[in-house]
Amino acid sequence: MPEPVAAPASSPSTTEPAAPHSTAAAPAGTAAELADLTSLQVLRALDSGPRGLTDGEADARLAGAGENTLPAWQAVPWPWRFARSLRDPFTAVLLALGLVSAAVASWGTACVILALVVVSCALRSAGEHRAARSMAALRELVAATVTVLRRDDPRAAPRTREIPVDALVPGDVVRLGPGDLVPADVRLLRASGLTVHQAALTGESVPVPKAASDAPDPAPTGPFDQAHLCFQGSSVATGTGTAVVVATGQATVFARAHTPPGPARASAFDRSVHGISWTLVRFMLLTPPLVLLAGAALRGRGLETLPFAVAVAVGLTPEMLPVIVTICLARGAAGLARSHDVIVRRLPALHDLGAMDVLCLDKTGTLTEDRPVVAGAYDAGGRADDEVLRWAAVNAWWTLHLADQPAPDALDEAILATDTAADEDALLTHEGVAALPFDPVRRLSTAVVRGPALGGHTLVVKGAAEAVAERCALDAEARAALLATAARYADRGLRVLAVATAERAARTRDYTPADERGLTFRGFLTFHDALAPAAPDALAEHGVAVKVLTGDHPGTASRACHDLGLAVGPHQVCDAGAIDALTDAEVAALARRTTVFARCTPAHKARVIAALRADGHTTGFLGDGVNDLPALRAADVGIAPRGAAALARESADAVLTTRDLGAVGHAVLAGRHSGGNISTYLRITLSSNLGNVIAMLAAGLILPFLPMLPTQVLIQNLCFDAAQLAFAYDRPAARTLRRPVLLRPHDFLRFITGFGLLGAAADLATFAVLAWSVHGSLGGADQAAFHAGWFTENLLTQALVMVVLRTGRRAAEGRVASPVRWAAAALAALGVLLPLTPLGPLWGMAPPPLAYYPLLAGVLALYAAALVLLRHRYARRQAALDQPGR
Repeated sequence: MPEPVAAPASSPSTTEPAAPHSTAAAPAGTAAELADLTSLQVLRALDSGPRGLTDGEADARLAGAGENTLPAWQAVPWPWRFARSLRDPFTAVLLALGLVSAAVASWGTACVILALVVVSCALRSAGEHRAARSMAALRELVAATVTVLRRDDPRAAPRTREIPVDALVPGDVVRLGPGDLVPADVRLLRASGLTVHQAALTGESVPVPKAASDAPDPAPTGPFDQAHLCFQGSSVATGTGTAVVVATGQATVFARAHTPPGPARASAFDRSVHGISWTLVRFMLLTPPLVLLAGAALRGRGLETLPFAVAVAVGLTPEMLPVIVTICLARGAAGLARSHDVIVRRLPALHDLGAMDVLCLDKTGTLTEDRPVVAGAYDAGGRADDEVLRWAAVNAWWTLHLADQPAPDALDEAILATDTAADEDALLTHEGVAALPFDPVRRLSTAVVRGPALGGHTLVVKGAAEAVAERCALDAEARAALLATAARYADRGLRVLAVATAERAARTRDYTPADERGLTFRGFLTFHDALAPAAPDALAEHGVAVKVLTGDHPGTASRACHDLGLAVGPHQVCDAGAIDALTDAEVAALARRTTVFARCTPAHKARVIAALRADGHTTGFLGDGVNDLPALRAADVGIAPRGAAALARESADAVLTTRDLGAVGHAVLAGRHSGGNISTYLRITLSSNLGNVIAMLAAGLILPFLPMLPTQVLIQNLCFDAAQLAFAYDRPAARTLRRPVLLRPHDFLRFITGFGLLGAAADLATFAVLAWSVHGSLGGADQAAFHAGWFTENLLTQALVMVVLRTGRRAAEGRVASPVRWAAAALAALGVLLPLTPLGPLWGMAPPPLAYYPLLAGVLALYAAALVLLRHRYARRQAALDQPGR
């Protein structure tokens, strides 16, 4: 998947100015293509100037280039969602069976199946439609207006005005200030102390310094590293700037990442469903021909057995599966949205959350907020010293009030938020005189204050350790020792500022950067990223391995993991650049033993996730930026937090509407709850159905009449289907919630084969009991009694299977009867009573002889004992497979 970054610059010559464009057309070009030109050449290429465009020029360009808007994400109409639901494999199989039933005039079967298809599609499309409505409420406007220089005519003086962002065109000159969102891709013409948040584009948690330059870096590592370029999707942290717009609308880097993805990847749920579906399809394609051949060869019956053959195939199909799957997932998704602030945009993604065994996270904006906090204050010897923090607070306070800054930068905010800085009276004991704001060249800010004692001024200097140490009155050895201390803090993943002061005689003339000399070093301030609320809880033990994929320095990422309580050894951190020379298999092997991949590009993140999926893991990714789009799309389930870029939210399968990352844990448990109920339903239904089909095939070879009429098969299926709805409302066993729940076709085949053969044995034993108890010539009345006896036995064995195999839970677990037990009791009562009511003869059944019932009870007792023994054997085998290292 392509990275959401601009194309490489085409390296145009800088020796000749580019030819001007007509004012009637939108000038072509992107920020990357114009990156190597000087400011004057860029303005000429855009046919613009420092005074901006005239209204007429802007209108002409707007008509040619179009509005400065991103490609629209079209809402999917409800009818289209309904039609799209028919692509579900189980639904398609049911639809095909319904059409075949109609073709052989089995109208009752056809109507029931088609009704189930309609209900399933309606439930799924309604759930996804509700999620789409919730997402629409979360969408935020990127920006409403922008400050631009425009002229009424070529001779008029430029005036600043506010215009809608969508009216911006290439060549416009815009002004940026703190808090502004960058409205398009721009080239800086002037800048003062400008820093920009690019986390949504690059994942960098620290604001990036930006500056106007006529001599761009000749060998930048990428367009985002160009100090003179700013991109749509970023925001101004500090300072001001004037810039010319070089790309708008779909020509921006942001819009390229906004392009809707291609064909959706097959998620864990899709792969599981397709595997089970094809297993069922093979059985169903094989069953009708066997019934027809057996009837024709042994009993001389021909096409009259076709309705029965179709009924047998339908009996093998879990007709309620689409309905139960949709109800389970829709209930789980509704509960998450209502109680845990999680919107599941694609219902099958809830199953994938429950099946997830590896969760990859971006650090910035997910594990941590994009906001620093003070970690400590230390003197030059590394000892804690609150006096250093007090001087830093004085600098931050008076720089804010005297340097004409509308808002402090992020580090000043962190300083002023500490308890030491919260005492404004203590800060005001130093009267502010002047301030020199931070700029990216000096990498310093200075506040000049007058202390309680009159007669002098104090310079309080705060900034990068190298810049401060260079201006202190220190010898080379002492300066090297200070820088080594700062490097040790940085290696631990901390950001470092140095603080120094200097005493000067009071004066009236202005202070300049030349006065920042001969300083006395005070100490260091260290910062780390603020942890996201409840982030440690979100990483609680759920049987899910956590891996961090971040663009940050390895030390910074390791520090965040340490603060979260996530153990990371020295051999579990890898620079992502190392995987460029590895094969996919080698990347998968590296990912098994690595917890943190640092300095990741978007392509690195997507490749690690693809390798984990190829290694057999169900992988989720939690990310918030445009740079995370490839990873969100590559994962089985993509998750975006509340503060994510709009593009990330649109691409995610699940969206957190709160900053509490504990919601991820709730989503995993909800997915396991739903997946556990779906898995239990499938195991019970398929094993019971397989046993009945095998018994029907055997009975067709043994008996001189149909073992059950098609109408009776339909009624039996309806009763069983109605009882199975209880699985959608059941509470799985606690052990089901402790590990990922994945629908594995091979495990299902092994399970249903073993328990299906056991059920078939019970049915064949019932044949023997019926043959002994019905002492007639198996004429019409005896056949009706036989049908009734087997009808009763089928519903009783199915009720027994529902109770015994329900998620392997012990009968004594919990005193409140579950919905499944109530449904099984109702099913058993129907099986016994229905043939005895006046409805029995209408459906071809007569009451069996009384001697049949005690014999049936004996068969059921043996069957229950065998079920319990086989269940315990299967549970022990599963527990052994679930052990670590297996």
